[in-house]
Amino acid sequence: MSEVAGASVALPEAAGALGGQEGAGPARRSLGPVALVVAGALSVQFGAAIAVLLMPRAGALGVVTLRLVLAALVLLAVCRPRLRGHSRDDWGTVVTFGVAMAAMNVLFYQAVDRIPLGAAVTLEVLGPLALSVIVSRRLVNLLWAALALAGVVLLSGGGFDRLDPVGALFALAAGGMWAAYIVFSARTGRRFPQADGLALAMGAGALLSLPLGIWEAGAALLVPSTLGLGLAVALMSSVLPYTLELLALRRLPAATFAVLMSLEPAVAATAGFLVLHQALSPAEGLAIVLVIAASMGAVRTQVAGKP
Repeated sequence: MSEVAGASVALPEAAGALGGQEGAGPARRSLGPVALVVAGALSVQFGAAIAVLLMPRAGALGVVTLRLVLAALVLLAVCRPRLRGHSRDDWGTVVTFGVAMAAMNVLFYQAVDRIPLGAAVTLEVLGPLALSVIVSRRLVNLLWAALALAGVVLLSGGGFDRLDPVGALFALAAGGMWAAYIVFSARTGRRFPQADGLALAMGAGALLSLPLGIWEAGAALLVPSTLGLGLAVALMSSVLPYTLELLALRRLPAATFAVLMSLEPAVAATAGFLVLHQALSPAEGLAIVLVIAASMGAVRTQVAGKP
Protein backbone atom coordinates (compact mmCIF):
# COMPACT_ATOMS: atom_id res chain seq x y z
CA MET A 1 0.00 0.00 0.00
CA SER A 2 1.36 3.39 -0.95
CA GLU A 3 0.36 6.48 0.94
CA VAL A 4 1.48 8.96 -1.71
CA ALA A 5 -0.11 6.77 -4.31
CA GLY A 6 -3.31 6.68 -2.34
CA ALA A 7 -3.50 10.44 -2.38
CA SER A 8 -3.58 10.44 -6.13
CA VAL A 9 -5.98 7.58 -6.75
CA ALA A 10 -8.88 9.78 -5.73
CA LEU A 11 -7.48 13.28 -5.91
CA PRO A 12 -4.75 13.84 -8.50
CA GLU A 13 -4.11 17.35 -7.20
CA ALA A 14 -3.32 15.95 -3.75
CA ALA A 15 -0.32 14.14 -5.11
CA GLY A 16 1.01 17.33 -6.62
CA ALA A 17 0.64 19.06 -3.28
CA LEU A 18 3.00 16.54 -1.72
CA GLY A 19 5.89 17.72 -3.78
CA GLY A 20 5.36 16.81 -7.42
CA GLN A 21 4.37 18.90 -10.36
CA GLU A 22 2.97 18.04 -13.74
CA GLY A 23 5.40 17.52 -16.53
CA ALA A 24 5.38 19.30 -19.83
CA GLY A 25 6.53 18.76 -23.40
CA PRO A 26 8.48 15.63 -24.35
CA ALA A 27 8.72 14.50 -20.73
CA ARG A 28 5.04 13.60 -20.85
CA ARG A 29 5.76 11.09 -23.58
CA SER A 30 8.69 9.54 -21.77
CA LEU A 31 8.38 6.06 -20.35
CA GLY A 32 10.85 6.94 -17.59
CA PRO A 33 8.31 8.41 -15.14
CA VAL A 34 5.90 5.54 -15.86
CA ALA A 35 8.65 3.06 -14.98
CA LEU A 36 9.23 4.91 -11.70
CA VAL A 37 5.54 4.67 -10.79
CA VAL A 38 5.38 0.98 -11.67
CA ALA A 39 8.54 0.31 -9.67
CA GLY A 40 7.03 2.16 -6.71
CA ALA A 41 3.83 0.11 -6.88
CA LEU A 42 5.79 -3.14 -7.08
CA SER A 43 7.92 -2.07 -4.13
CA VAL A 44 4.87 -1.22 -2.00
CA GLN A 45 2.98 -4.43 -2.59
CA PHE A 46 5.94 -6.79 -2.37
CA GLY A 47 6.86 -4.96 0.83
CA ALA A 48 3.35 -5.70 2.08
CA ALA A 49 3.83 -9.37 1.19
CA ILE A 50 7.04 -9.45 3.25
CA ALA A 51 5.11 -7.80 6.09
CA VAL A 52 2.66 -10.72 6.05
CA LEU A 53 5.59 -13.13 6.37
CA LEU A 54 6.86 -11.08 9.32
CA MET A 55 3.55 -11.20 11.22
CA PRO A 56 4.13 -14.60 12.87
CA ARG A 57 7.23 -13.09 14.50
CA ALA A 58 5.93 -9.69 15.56
CA GLY A 59 2.16 -9.71 15.05
CA ALA A 60 0.22 -7.25 12.91
CA LEU A 61 0.66 -4.37 15.36
CA GLY A 62 4.35 -5.10 15.74
CA VAL A 63 4.83 -5.00 11.97
CA VAL A 64 3.05 -1.64 11.79
CA THR A 65 5.32 -0.27 14.51
CA LEU A 66 8.47 -1.53 12.80
CA ARG A 67 7.38 -0.07 9.47
CA LEU A 68 6.41 3.35 10.80
CA VAL A 69 9.26 3.77 13.29
CA LEU A 70 12.03 2.67 10.92
CA ALA A 71 10.57 4.62 7.98
CA ALA A 72 10.24 7.71 10.21
CA LEU A 73 13.88 7.45 11.30
CA VAL A 74 15.04 7.24 7.68
CA LEU A 75 12.80 10.09 6.44
CA LEU A 76 13.64 12.37 9.37
CA ALA A 77 17.35 11.75 8.85
CA VAL A 78 17.13 12.45 5.11
CA CYS A 79 14.66 15.37 5.15
CA ARG A 80 15.79 17.01 8.42
CA PRO A 81 12.54 19.01 8.65
CA ARG A 82 12.60 22.38 10.39
CA LEU A 83 10.69 22.27 13.67
CA ARG A 84 10.42 26.00 14.31
CA GLY A 85 8.38 28.59 12.48
CA HIS A 86 5.19 26.55 12.14
CA SER A 87 1.80 27.68 13.42
CA ARG A 88 -0.51 25.76 15.71
CA ASP A 89 -2.70 24.97 12.69
CA ASP A 90 0.35 23.60 10.85
CA TRP A 91 1.12 21.24 13.71
CA GLY A 92 -2.55 20.27 14.05
CA THR A 93 -2.65 19.35 10.37
CA VAL A 94 0.55 17.30 10.40
CA VAL A 95 -0.43 15.46 13.61
CA THR A 96 -3.86 14.63 12.17
CA PHE A 97 -2.07 13.42 9.04
CA GLY A 98 0.07 11.17 11.25
CA VAL A 99 -3.00 9.84 13.11
CA ALA A 100 -4.68 8.97 9.80
CA MET A 101 -1.48 7.31 8.61
CA ALA A 102 -1.11 5.20 11.75
CA ALA A 103 -4.78 4.18 11.78
CA MET A 104 -4.71 3.30 8.09
CA ASN A 105 -1.69 1.05 8.57
CA VAL A 106 -3.01 -0.61 11.74
CA LEU A 107 -6.31 -1.42 10.06
CA PHE A 108 -4.70 -2.59 6.81
CA TYR A 109 -2.27 -4.96 8.50
CA GLN A 110 -5.08 -6.34 10.64
CA ALA A 111 -6.88 -7.04 7.35
CA VAL A 112 -3.97 -8.78 5.57
CA ASP A 113 -3.45 -10.90 8.68
CA ARG A 114 -6.91 -12.38 7.95
CA ILE A 115 -7.62 -12.17 4.21
CA PRO A 116 -5.51 -12.38 1.00
CA LEU A 117 -3.43 -9.34 0.11
CA GLY A 118 -5.17 -8.75 -3.24
CA ALA A 119 -8.61 -8.83 -1.65
CA ALA A 120 -7.52 -6.48 1.14
CA VAL A 121 -6.14 -3.86 -1.26
CA THR A 122 -9.21 -4.16 -3.50
CA LEU A 123 -11.55 -3.44 -0.57
CA GLU A 124 -9.27 -0.70 0.73
CA VAL A 125 -9.30 1.13 -2.62
CA LEU A 126 -13.02 1.70 -2.15
CA GLY A 127 -12.20 4.48 0.32
CA PRO A 128 -10.37 6.69 -2.19
CA LEU A 129 -12.89 5.74 -4.86
CA ALA A 130 -15.80 6.86 -2.68
CA LEU A 131 -14.00 10.13 -1.96
CA SER A 132 -13.47 10.68 -5.68
CA VAL A 133 -17.18 10.12 -6.39
CA ILE A 134 -18.19 12.52 -3.61
CA VAL A 135 -15.76 15.25 -4.65
CA SER A 136 -16.65 15.05 -8.32
CA ARG A 137 -20.45 15.28 -7.81
CA ARG A 138 -21.06 14.07 -11.38
CA LEU A 139 -23.86 11.68 -12.24
CA VAL A 140 -21.56 9.42 -14.29
CA ASN A 141 -19.66 8.59 -11.11
CA LEU A 142 -22.67 6.57 -9.98
CA LEU A 143 -21.70 4.20 -12.79
CA TRP A 144 -18.20 3.82 -11.39
CA ALA A 145 -19.61 3.31 -7.90
CA ALA A 146 -21.93 0.58 -9.21
CA LEU A 147 -19.03 -1.07 -11.03
CA ALA A 148 -16.96 -1.09 -7.85
CA LEU A 149 -19.90 -2.47 -5.88
CA ALA A 150 -20.25 -5.29 -8.41
CA GLY A 151 -16.57 -6.06 -7.89
CA VAL A 152 -17.03 -6.20 -4.13
CA VAL A 153 -20.02 -8.53 -4.46
CA LEU A 154 -17.97 -10.84 -6.68
CA LEU A 155 -15.02 -10.70 -4.32
CA SER A 156 -17.18 -11.66 -1.37
CA GLY A 157 -18.97 -14.45 -3.24
CA GLY A 158 -22.33 -12.78 -2.65
CA GLY A 159 -21.62 -12.33 1.05
CA PHE A 160 -18.48 -12.04 3.12
CA ASP A 161 -18.67 -15.70 4.13
CA ARG A 162 -15.90 -16.55 1.63
CA LEU A 163 -13.64 -13.93 3.20
CA ASP A 164 -13.03 -13.60 6.91
CA PRO A 165 -15.73 -10.99 7.75
CA VAL A 166 -13.55 -9.30 10.37
CA GLY A 167 -10.67 -9.03 7.89
CA ALA A 168 -13.00 -7.59 5.25
CA LEU A 169 -14.30 -5.00 7.72
CA PHE A 170 -10.75 -4.06 8.67
CA ALA A 171 -9.93 -3.54 4.97
CA LEU A 172 -13.01 -1.37 4.45
CA ALA A 173 -12.17 0.66 7.56
CA ALA A 174 -8.60 1.07 6.26
CA GLY A 175 -10.13 2.45 3.06
CA GLY A 176 -12.03 5.01 5.10
CA MET A 177 -8.82 6.08 6.79
CA TRP A 178 -7.12 6.14 3.38
CA ALA A 179 -9.68 8.72 2.30
CA ALA A 180 -8.93 10.78 5.44
CA TYR A 181 -5.23 10.37 4.72
CA ILE A 182 -5.76 11.80 1.23
CA VAL A 183 -7.41 14.95 2.57
CA PHE A 184 -4.73 15.65 5.17
CA SER A 185 -1.83 14.70 2.92
CA ALA A 186 -2.88 17.47 0.55
CA ARG A 187 -3.29 19.97 3.41
CA THR A 188 0.12 19.01 4.83
CA GLY A 189 1.73 19.36 1.43
CA ARG A 190 0.44 22.93 1.19
CA ARG A 191 1.76 23.86 4.65
CA PHE A 192 5.21 22.21 4.63
CA PRO A 193 7.96 22.35 2.00
CA GLN A 194 9.24 19.31 0.09
CA ALA A 195 8.65 16.11 2.07
CA ASP A 196 9.07 17.75 5.49
CA GLY A 197 5.41 17.34 6.41
CA LEU A 198 5.49 13.69 5.36
CA ALA A 199 8.54 13.03 7.56
CA LEU A 200 6.95 14.77 10.55
CA ALA A 201 3.64 12.96 10.05
CA MET A 202 5.47 9.65 9.81
CA GLY A 203 7.16 10.49 13.11
CA ALA A 204 3.81 11.25 14.73
CA GLY A 205 2.34 8.02 13.40
CA ALA A 206 5.35 6.08 14.66
CA LEU A 207 4.93 7.49 18.18
CA LEU A 208 1.24 6.55 18.17
CA SER A 209 1.90 3.00 16.98
CA LEU A 210 4.84 2.33 19.31
CA PRO A 211 2.81 1.46 22.45
CA LEU A 212 0.63 -0.91 20.41
CA GLY A 213 3.64 -2.68 18.94
CA ILE A 214 5.34 -3.02 22.31
CA TRP A 215 2.10 -4.34 23.83
CA GLU A 216 1.72 -7.04 21.17
CA ALA A 217 5.30 -8.01 20.34
CA GLY A 218 7.41 -6.75 23.26
CA ALA A 219 11.07 -7.74 23.07
CA ALA A 220 10.46 -9.58 19.76
CA LEU A 221 10.71 -6.19 18.05
CA LEU A 222 14.41 -6.06 18.98
CA VAL A 223 15.39 -9.45 17.56
CA PRO A 224 18.00 -8.66 14.85
CA SER A 225 16.35 -10.78 12.15
CA THR A 226 12.96 -9.22 12.90
CA LEU A 227 14.46 -5.73 12.80
CA GLY A 228 16.09 -6.57 9.46
CA LEU A 229 12.81 -7.70 7.92
CA GLY A 230 11.07 -4.69 9.45
CA LEU A 231 13.62 -2.40 7.83
CA ALA A 232 13.00 -4.12 4.49
CA VAL A 233 9.26 -3.50 4.88
CA ALA A 234 9.86 0.16 5.85
CA LEU A 235 12.15 0.75 2.87
CA MET A 236 10.00 -1.13 0.34
CA SER A 237 6.59 0.07 1.54
CA SER A 238 7.42 3.66 2.48
CA VAL A 239 10.83 5.18 1.77
CA LEU A 240 11.56 3.78 -1.70
CA PRO A 241 8.07 4.25 -3.21
CA TYR A 242 7.78 7.79 -1.79
CA THR A 243 11.05 8.70 -3.46
CA LEU A 244 10.17 7.08 -6.79
CA GLU A 245 6.68 8.56 -6.89
CA LEU A 246 7.81 12.09 -6.03
CA LEU A 247 10.45 11.88 -8.76
CA ALA A 248 7.85 10.61 -11.23
CA LEU A 249 5.38 13.38 -10.37
CA ARG A 250 7.94 15.99 -11.39
CA ARG A 251 7.76 14.69 -14.97
CA LEU A 252 4.38 13.02 -15.20
CA PRO A 253 0.88 14.58 -15.21
CA ALA A 254 -0.75 13.83 -11.88
CA ALA A 255 -3.89 12.51 -13.58
CA THR A 256 -1.84 9.92 -15.49
CA PHE A 257 -0.12 9.01 -12.24
CA ALA A 258 -3.51 8.49 -10.59
CA VAL A 259 -4.68 6.13 -13.33
CA LEU A 260 -1.48 4.09 -13.04
CA MET A 261 -1.92 3.83 -9.28
CA SER A 262 -5.44 2.45 -9.80
CA LEU A 263 -3.65 -0.77 -10.73
CA GLU A 264 -2.57 -1.30 -7.10
CA PRO A 265 -5.05 -4.18 -6.45
CA ALA A 266 -3.66 -6.12 -9.43
CA VAL A 267 -0.08 -5.58 -8.25
CA ALA A 268 -1.09 -6.66 -4.74
CA ALA A 269 -2.74 -9.81 -6.07
CA THR A 270 0.43 -10.63 -8.04
CA ALA A 271 2.62 -10.10 -4.98
CA GLY A 272 0.27 -12.24 -2.90
CA PHE A 273 0.47 -15.04 -5.47
CA LEU A 274 4.26 -14.97 -5.96
CA VAL A 275 5.35 -14.42 -2.35
CA LEU A 276 2.47 -15.79 -0.27
CA HIS A 277 1.06 -18.35 -2.75
CA GLN A 278 -2.39 -16.76 -2.47
CA ALA A 279 -4.09 -17.86 -5.69
CA LEU A 280 -7.17 -16.05 -7.03
CA SER A 281 -10.29 -17.67 -8.41
CA PRO A 282 -11.62 -16.40 -11.78
CA ALA A 283 -14.41 -14.54 -9.95
CA GLU A 284 -11.90 -12.84 -7.64
CA GLY A 285 -9.77 -11.86 -10.61
CA LEU A 286 -12.80 -10.35 -12.34
CA ALA A 287 -13.70 -8.51 -9.12
CA ILE A 288 -10.27 -6.87 -9.02
CA VAL A 289 -10.59 -5.88 -12.69
CA LEU A 290 -13.98 -4.24 -12.01
CA VAL A 291 -12.64 -2.21 -9.07
CA ILE A 292 -9.59 -1.14 -11.12
CA ALA A 293 -11.86 -0.06 -13.99
CA ALA A 294 -14.06 1.90 -11.57
CA SER A 295 -11.02 3.67 -10.08
CA MET A 296 -9.67 4.59 -13.51
CA GLY A 297 -13.05 5.77 -14.68
CA ALA A 298 -13.57 7.92 -11.60
CA VAL A 299 -10.17 9.57 -12.05
CA ARG A 300 -10.76 10.23 -15.74
CA THR A 301 -14.22 11.64 -15.05
CA GLN A 302 -12.89 13.98 -12.40
CA VAL A 303 -10.10 15.23 -14.67
CA ALA A 304 -12.48 15.70 -17.61
CA GLY A 305 -14.88 17.67 -15.43
CA LYS A 306 -12.29 20.26 -14.42
CA PRO A 307 -12.45 23.65 -16.11
